[in-house]
This record gives sequence, structure tokens and C-alpha cells, in this order.
Amino acid sequence: MSCIFCSIAAGEIPSFKVYEDELVLAYLDINPFTRGHTLAIPKQHVAGLLDADDALLGEVIKRVKRVAAHLKAALPCDGFNILQNNGEAAGQTVRHLHFHIIPRYAGEPLEFKSHKGDMDELKKLADKLAFQS
Repeated sequence: MSCIFCSIAAGEIPSFKVYEDELVLAYLDINPFTRGHTLAIPKQHVAGLLDADDALLGEVIKRVKRVAAHLKAALPCDGFNILQNNGEAAGQTVRHLHFHIIPRYAGEPLEFKSHKGDMDELKKLADKLAFQS
């Protein structure tokens, strides 16, 4: 079975990386809801939340928190949503566990509607947001 997120985690498909370590990759969504919309995925293939080992899930959520705090400070944004979908009926389009970190800005409507991202803008934003080792 081919998984696009596994291919992204393996570096076979390019992404706009924000954070990476041995367990997790976080990168800008190319069809973002808002500026800075980031996906955080475990590098290990896990189909969904209920399939995840508790220890792995704990480590992933620690990284989600770290990336969210980084985005909040670096953008800056006024708040953020953490969204995690399980199953097609819930809106999961890729069967690989992932968390959406969605920055929110005061005065913007609270909606979950994606738009096609501008690749040049995403590259500039990824460079700005990338964690420095």
C-alpha cells in the first residue's frame, strides 16, 4: 500500500518542513485553511488515532504542542486549533495519523475551508518558521 505521508516522511516527496526529528515531521499544508496551517505526522505509518501505540501517541502530541507554541510565537497568531480526523466520515482523506495545527487570527472567520496554497509563499513561510537546530 502506498501512503503519500510515508513518502513525504521518507523525503521522496518534497515538503515545506517546519519541524523534524526521529519520530515526527511537521510541514506546511499545501491546501491551508489559514496562513501557517501545519500538518504533524509520525514518521512511522499508523492509520489513525485508535491504531496508535500509546507511547508513540504521547511522543507525537508532545511535538504537536511544541510546534503549535512555535507557530504562535513565530507567525504570530492569536490562537490555534488542533484538528485530528479519523475515518472518511470524519474527513480523513489520508489514512496516516496526522494532526492539523491551524493558526487563528483575530477578526478572521472561524471556518475549516482550504484553499490552494501559493508555493512561493509557502516556501518563504517554511523558511521563516523552520526550527533551527
